[in-house]
Amino acid sequence: MSLALSVGRRVMGQCAPNPAVGCVIVKDGRIVGRGCTAPGGRPHAETQALAQAGEAAQGATAYVTLEPCAHHGRTPPCADALVNAGIVRVVAPFRDNDARVSGRGFERLMAAGVEVTTGVMADEAGRDLAGFLMRNELGRPSVTLKLASSFDGRIATATGHSQWITGPQARRQVHAMRARHDAVMVGAGTARADDPTLTARDMGVTRQPVRVVVSRRLDLPLMSNLARTATAVPLWLCHGPDVDPALVEAWRGLGASLLPCAVTAGQVDPASCLQALGAQGMTRVFCEGGGALAASLISAGVVDELIGFTAGLAIGAEGLPGIGALGLARLDEAERFRLIETCPVGADVMHRWERI
Repeated sequence: MSLALSVGRRVMGQCAPNPAVGCVIVKDGRIVGRGCTAPGGRPHAETQALAQAGEAAQGATAYVTLEPCAHHGRTPPCADALVNAGIVRVVAPFRDNDARVSGRGFERLMAAGVEVTTGVMADEAGRDLAGFLMRNELGRPSVTLKLASSFDGRIATATGHSQWITGPQARRQVHAMRARHDAVMVGAGTARADDPTLTARDMGVTRQPVRVVVSRRLDLPLMSNLARTATAVPLWLCHGPDVDPALVEAWRGLGASLLPCAVTAGQVDPASCLQALGAQGMTRVFCEGGGALAASLISAGVVDELIGFTAGLAIGAEGLPGIGALGLARLDEAERFRLIETCPVGADVMHRWERI
């Protein structure tokens, strides 16, 4: 199962709205087939692994990181494919919470005499597939908030200078993280200040993540890198309902997609924004700030994972904080996160936290 999870991770960010599933087929203690969800979502992992195994699948065990599907979509059900190939045992962490499956895949397998074992590495699989499961249950993607900051938690000097706080190894790892998500999201302030492209570079990816900018009024430069590349790499703009229609048409003319969202307390409502992204098929969103957007996501309780890259320099109190005002009066009002990983990356330190 550990290998199946590793195989599935290879296509994170490449197969939304489908999950990044891995499948390993074992016979007589030997791996005879392995596969993952293909870029774009099809073929599914089981189909890929069965094609590699061929006749060796007869009498074998399939380790799959999610319950095999049981419905007819663009392809036949994977549960039927496993039965027809002669698989005698299927091991999976848990059932699929997609209403079209939700236990039916296991039922088909057991009805055909296939032994089904569940609960194997369920915590690890749940972490890998969190975005897919969350979209099915809550209608929104999972959110990872990444901040690169100084030792004292600043993301730029008082003048806005921020390139570069962290070193090249950390920046390269961020590009790899972008590639493993369906979308990369920033606020309007970051888009204006940094003029980013938000692409995953030097990673060999064939499918770039969708670039998402949250801007209530669409007050973004029309001659920016994002505007210039909107026809080459998807650009989605989440905006308020009262934007200038001329700006909407201008951005559509440049190739961007416009997603109107509700407004709360004078800014795009985070829950509305994420629901809009979920409706478009996004399962994993990688947010890179800035401070105002980070604060709104944390305040709304929709940040599922925090990733920090901390550099060994101090900028001082006059620098720009990584997270904007949260309006907290007491420490017990702050949402707590659990540390799951910390490691050096070049001259910097990377730390990952998950919501408790």
